[in-house]
Amino acid sequence: MKLTYPKHHFVKTGHISSCQICNSKKLHLILDLGHQSPCVAMLTDEQLDKPEITYPLRMVWCEDCTGVQIDYCVAGKEIYYPDYPYRSGITKELVDYQKQISKSIIKKFKLNSNDLIVDVGSNDGTLLQGFKEEGIKTLGVEPTNIAKIANKSGINTFQAFFGIKTAKKIQEKYGKASLIITTNTFAHMQTLGEFIMGAYNLLKDDGIFISETHYLLDVIAGGQFDTIYHEHLRTYSLKALITLFNQYDFTIVEVERGSRYGGNIRIYVKKGKGKKINPSVAKLLKLEKEFGLGKLETFKLFADRVRNARLKFMDFLMKSRKKGKKIVGNSCPGRCSTLLNYYGVDTELLPYLAEQPTSLKLNMYLPGKHMPVVNNQRLFDDQPDYVVLLAWHYALPIMQQLKKRGLKSNFIIPLPDFKIVKNSKV
Repeated sequence: MKLTYPKHHFVKTGHISSCQICNSKKLHLILDLGHQSPCVAMLTDEQLDKPEITYPLRMVWCEDCTGVQIDYCVAGKEIYYPDYPYRSGITKELVDYQKQISKSIIKKFKLNSNDLIVDVGSNDGTLLQGFKEEGIKTLGVEPTNIAKIANKSGINTFQAFFGIKTAKKIQEKYGKASLIITTNTFAHMQTLGEFIMGAYNLLKDDGIFISETHYLLDVIAGGQFDTIYHEHLRTYSLKALITLFNQYDFTIVEVERGSRYGGNIRIYVKKGKGKKINPSVAKLLKLEKEFGLGKLETFKLFADRVRNARLKFMDFLMKSRKKGKKIVGNSCPGRCSTLLNYYGVDTELLPYLAEQPTSLKLNMYLPGKHMPVVNNQRLFDDQPDYVVLLAWHYALPIMQQLKKRGLKSNFIIPLPDFKIVKNSKV
């Protein structure tokens, strides 16, 4: 069955005036985060002396499908450049989480050595490692040079952007896939139709596509405006995802929620229309309606909460600075670029961001505000008064680890609402 995809599912670079999911013009501006550089555009010493390119970063809500998007698309090749500085395998919590995913999926679908699993946006192969250990055939698809790291560690990885052509090449070499999975990437690509049709063509007739992304309900409930950055073209509600797949020969048959990224949604999508749908789908749609994801007022209240969090955070930094207190940042996830640049925090208020020794961002600078990223050993050498946890969605394990290693500082959790946690309370 040869299918094409709707024109609006190829998101053109530049300003976007209609919904990326349903093509509606009923869009409402929720939050203007200013002009920002892409959060992955970390700077070297040499680049600090050159101009920076910035793009509009605005959060927009669609009245028809209830999805959220940004209204400016930066070209995918600029975002996912070869030396993209992110590795999933260096975050212990993420490694553990991805092992759980592989185990649960193997059990759920009774996978065996005859099945091929394809992970799109596979990064360093951390997720596929769990499948490989159980004897299942695996293939990663990753556009950046992180693919080389995966291949060196024994995870067979195809370095390319995924779409119809890539899917054809994979099928010719490896055959059809029983399951295609993508985690934290399905909200990213501008070639949305290419991706879905590539997955459709590569899957067996009874194949399953699994996507896991940030979940709009959790973003709004948790005041998580920092999930809005140029990589995240869309933030999905379940209603928006159903609207999306209704435009293809697919059925969302089941949905689950999880705690990753501060709240995620995982959908199970079967090839073909009219498949049996698990009650979890109707249950979550009902919850979305009750929560108010279909009402503009819900999003206006969210925007007010974000502005208040900003005032509290900046007020605390300014007052602490006057008192001579030292405050530094810990971790440099993509989301911290949105937060610090929107808040207006510079190196006077937060002199550096501490990262793990294995981070690819070490000795680089945050775009926009140019905070240096340093080895987190410096936290223990400096013992600052406060440490801002910018990967706040992992706050508890990070605080426990840092305290165990000898950190005496108090902690600041910037979101969902500004909070100070005393070291003695960890």
